[in-house]
Amino acid sequence: MAQIFHPSMKVLSRASIAAALILGVAVTWTAIGIYDSGYTTDVDVPREQVVPFSHKRHVDGNGIACEYCHTSVDRSSFAGIPPTYTCMTCHSQIYTRSPLLEPVRASLQSGTPLRWIRVNDLPDFVYFNHSIHVAKGVGCVTCHGQVDQMPLTWRAHTLFMSWCLDCHRAPQKYIRPREEVLNMDYVPPADQEELGRRLIREYAIDTARITDCSTCHR
Repeated sequence: MAQIFHPSMKVLSRASIAAALILGVAVTWTAIGIYDSGYTTDVDVPREQVVPFSHKRHVDGNGIACEYCHTSVDRSSFAGIPPTYTCMTCHSQIYTRSPLLEPVRASLQSGTPLRWIRVNDLPDFVYFNHSIHVAKGVGCVTCHGQVDQMPLTWRAHTLFMSWCLDCHRAPQKYIRPREEVLNMDYVPPADQEELGRRLIREYAIDTARITDCSTCHR
């Protein structure tokens, strides 16, 4: 019987299979890279706001505490976005003619709230409670990054489920004394894991419960 395929086809078929495998790996690797990049996660990408608010100026420069603006962070699921009159507590006295603050003055005059864009915004199918995390010793900087050094606010972490689970599976690596939760300059001690295990007992953290799906997906 005559040979249907030329002998060179054997080499060509092997090369084609190898090329397809390499291409598949490259495409997968590229897709993962794009998925984890700031292009899709918005990590390290400043968000444009109605007013270019600088946490660095207000927190690091002026010494304003987080809870002055985010008043419900320790008692509610939502940290709270400050109403216009909170801004005007100071800005009725300083920078009263600044063009950048015209939206704030217009908001106060009209009674229409400013439309801030949330930077750290979780999907609707995720339940998150700020007050529980504060009570259990999770610092602001752990999730939000060094906000006091941000001239414009950006997302510091992906907020992917895998990122949340890193902490939920090993909270002893991250939690701190409650009095240090709002301290943006807190440095974990050398015995952080030992301290963390003690705080887990002190704060009655149910390590089995916090890795249960129903804790965040209700």
